[in-house]
Amino acid sequence: MILNLRVDHKMADIQSMENISKEMDELFWKLQEKYSVGEYVEISTCNRKEYYINNDNIPEDDELLSHENQSILIEYGQSAVMHLLRMTSGLESMIVGEDQILGQVKDAKNKAVKNHHCGKSLDAIFTKAIHVGQVVRNKTNINKGSVSIGSAAIDLAEKHIGSLDDKSVLVIGAGKMGRLVAKALAEKDLNAIFVANRTYYVAVDLAKDLGGEAILFNDLEEYLATADLVISATSAPHAIIDKKRLLGIERDYESLMIVDIANPRDISEDVCELGVKSFNIDDLREIADENTRLRIKEFGEAENIIEEEFLLLKESFKIMEVEEILGNLRASMEDIRQRETQKASVKLADIDGSAKILDNLTNSIVNKIFFDISKNVKAAAKDENKDIIEAAEYIFDSK
Repeated sequence: MILNLRVDHKMADIQSMENISKEMDELFWKLQEKYSVGEYVEISTCNRKEYYINNDNIPEDDELLSHENQSILIEYGQSAVMHLLRMTSGLESMIVGEDQILGQVKDAKNKAVKNHHCGKSLDAIFTKAIHVGQVVRNKTNINKGSVSIGSAAIDLAEKHIGSLDDKSVLVIGAGKMGRLVAKALAEKDLNAIFVANRTYYVAVDLAKDLGGEAILFNDLEEYLATADLVISATSAPHAIIDKKRLLGIERDYESLMIVDIANPRDISEDVCELGVKSFNIDDLREIADENTRLRIKEFGEAENIIEEEFLLLKESFKIMEVEEILGNLRASMEDIRQRETQKASVKLADIDGSAKILDNLTNSIVNKIFFDISKNVKAAAKDENKDIIEAAEYIFDSK
């Protein structure tokens, strides 16, 4: 059974997501301890946290899944898989059509494979989901001129402080999200751009691409004193800028705008008490809604592709179900062939080349017999003819 546990931007604001994500981790570890969950993929981004689990022992009515927090959505089977296909296609993103989710899902799958908890079933499902995401982007305009969380942050900034031309911008965090911000900023005629990252050489690489300047993380105060706009996107587990830190800086706080696109958040809410214009992921919803309106006509075509690919995935799973039967049957036939060939070879030992001829003959016979059996059992699987499959298991004793 495929099980999906999730919380995302559709169900919770950024503060709730931070808390619910922790509860989800606890729920997952309880399930793992109780049912020895060995096959799972975890997806964690700035606006979603999800677990995909494959385990036939977890009953849908388990008390752990009757979770009191209604912000944790729990889906099973086809619904869980369809959500994954929609997600990789960009239909479930805050910024509809954004490409980053596809890379994030790839990374999550690769991590699960590397850590040996992505089995055959989840591997097949995630491989299909990644393929679907690519097909939807190639065959529709869902991501044409698409924006990212990073460029949405820039749009939000310009909405509140006007054009960024001649402004001084400080980007904190040079990871994937920081690079998205930088990519959007590259199109602006900025007065200055500074990049800070805990690993300095990473900041140097990004600043070089932007024609900006890398700064040491310990020197943040100096640049916070002169920045017009700060965009923060680190992976720090706690706030890195708060009221106390800003109070140590001499500047006009009301002229400072900060956009926090990190999860957990980088900026403490108390900075607003100084008059700082502070925004986070929740404030990007208006930009996201406009983006959705621009792409709504692409939804129908994308949904059709997803439905077609889902049917193909179901068909492949039906074949996977009988592959073990066929594998056991083939192994049994091969064992019989080798034993009988060996007996016959002893009797024909005096004839030159007879052993090779006999081996080729018996191998050819098994191949021809097995071909029809395999074809018919796979056809029965596609047609969901359980009687034939059960008969094959019984007749060939392949369980």
